[in-house]
Amino acid sequence: MDNNQIINKLPVHLKDFIIDQHYERYTGQDQAVWRYVMRQNVHYLAKHAHPSYIKGLKKTGIAVDHIPSIEEMNKALGKLGWAAATVDGFIPPSVFMEFQKHKVLVIAADIRSAGQIGYTPAPDIIHEAAGHAPIIADPKYAGYLQLFGEIGSKAFSSKEDYQLYEVIRHLSILKADPNTPAQEIKEAEELLKETGGNMGIPSEMALIRNLHWWTVEYGLIGTLENPKIYGAGLLSSISESKTALSDSVTKLPYTLDAMDYGFDITKPQPQLFVTPGFDHLSDVLNLFASKMALKTGGLDAIMKAVHSGTVATLEYSSGLQVSGIFSDVLIHNGQAVYINTTGPTTLNYNGKMLEGHTKEYHNEGFGSPIGKLKNCMKPVRMLTDTDLELLGISKGRHSVLEFDSGLKVEGSLMQVTRRDGKILLMQFTDCYVTMEGKTLFEPSWGVFDMAVGEKIVSGFSGPADPEDYGLRFDPPAEKTHTIQYSEQEKKLFILYDRLFSMKSKNGNTELYNLWNTFRNENHTDWLFPFELYIKTKDKKLKKEITGYFSEITDKDKRKFIEEGMAVI
Repeated sequence: MDNNQIINKLPVHLKDFIIDQHYERYTGQDQAVWRYVMRQNVHYLAKHAHPSYIKGLKKTGIAVDHIPSIEEMNKALGKLGWAAATVDGFIPPSVFMEFQKHKVLVIAADIRSAGQIGYTPAPDIIHEAAGHAPIIADPKYAGYLQLFGEIGSKAFSSKEDYQLYEVIRHLSILKADPNTPAQEIKEAEELLKETGGNMGIPSEMALIRNLHWWTVEYGLIGTLENPKIYGAGLLSSISESKTALSDSVTKLPYTLDAMDYGFDITKPQPQLFVTPGFDHLSDVLNLFASKMALKTGGLDAIMKAVHSGTVATLEYSSGLQVSGIFSDVLIHNGQAVYINTTGPTTLNYNGKMLEGHTKEYHNEGFGSPIGKLKNCMKPVRMLTDTDLELLGISKGRHSVLEFDSGLKVEGSLMQVTRRDGKILLMQFTDCYVTMEGKTLFEPSWGVFDMAVGEKIVSGFSGPADPEDYGLRFDPPAEKTHTIQYSEQEKKLFILYDRLFSMKSKNGNTELYNLWNTFRNENHTDWLFPFELYIKTKDKKLKKEITGYFSEITDKDKRKFIEEGMAVI
């Protein structure tokens, strides 16, 4: 993975989430789980998935007979202009989308247990690799994924969104571990229900996550009467992929209305959305983007930045971008007239930090007015030096700037910063900023850096220049559990490993030895005998294994055996 140029060029704050795959930790049973699921998927999805699925498996480095290594995937994905990186389970939605923006698929390194072979409550390598990757072979869909990343990574989240993410991650970790006590899972489910029921007005991230869920994860394509599967959640779930196309699941045309449909990750989906084609996905996404603060700006963008409680960027009409944690906004006659950040802040233009306007310089926050100057026909950003002189504003001279809102800036002009012919910033010494008797800035605080712009034209999550801002994320504190196996399970895995290492379908003596050991050690597994059944050509051994299957009473196990036999 170190040699993949796309990975190498990722921002540092994304690399913090990448972990090693540790391929050697996959057990023989893990490999058997992969093979079983993939046989079922290829058999069923060859008829019911979008045509890109089967073609895309090979193109993205995914085989039926073994769990793919990240190196295999990157070698194949590189030819498509994409890459893959392994992560630990659920990562924050904004981070997930930013990886997509950079054309990187995040792959959960773990694989579901044999007891969750039909569906897993947590991201795993079957879902991420065999679900998400193959459809990337379709250029239009790949374009949609990247566009989603570009737009989704800019969406504002709320404090409630962050809390919900932590709760969902916690529950998925507990459920993925077969040794978790039932009471712990019940408590986590109750916490999810309580947290999900107190989300308030949906944030941009909440709404765009809905669109992601109903397309990238659970999307159908074609007609309402005869849809095909392309969503990764369906492509990676034997059980749900079949249910999805049945009459028990309502099919709706995919429109922007899908953003208002929430979802429950713990239950089958009651309805699914059908897009007529991949082009339509991008059309709906662009329509959503047109309503985001990223495009609309204004007071709405400011309030979303404040409510997010994390680093955000507001852009003035001059192009100046302020990046920090926004804490307050002063409103006059329904208009925002002054904004404040708390703590380290940077000033930027076109996504690059302005020289000198670092987090260290603006370490205690930043505040500045928004609006037009009273009795000034031109926006301040368009004023020339001559225009400023006519307004009584010149370097070294005590000047008074009065805005339409009544806000006043009084001080000695020290410097004017321009870019592309526009004024971005005016710096004053000995400066007072006041409004309606309230002091917003005073000389003892130092130099007043006044942002220039009559309105906020854009707002988005994160800093304008992540690298110079020094953006870093703390990867989730709670890690996916390392499953503790019993001595009996370890003995079973040895049998799997011996079977998996056999290259030839001959060697019946060894196969009989494995079968007899399995029986003598009193294992209750169904998947190992199933793998053995496939491997052997010996009719007597096949008959013994079939007899063993007939003694199994567990309905789920019998179902998987019957469906597996139907395929092979």
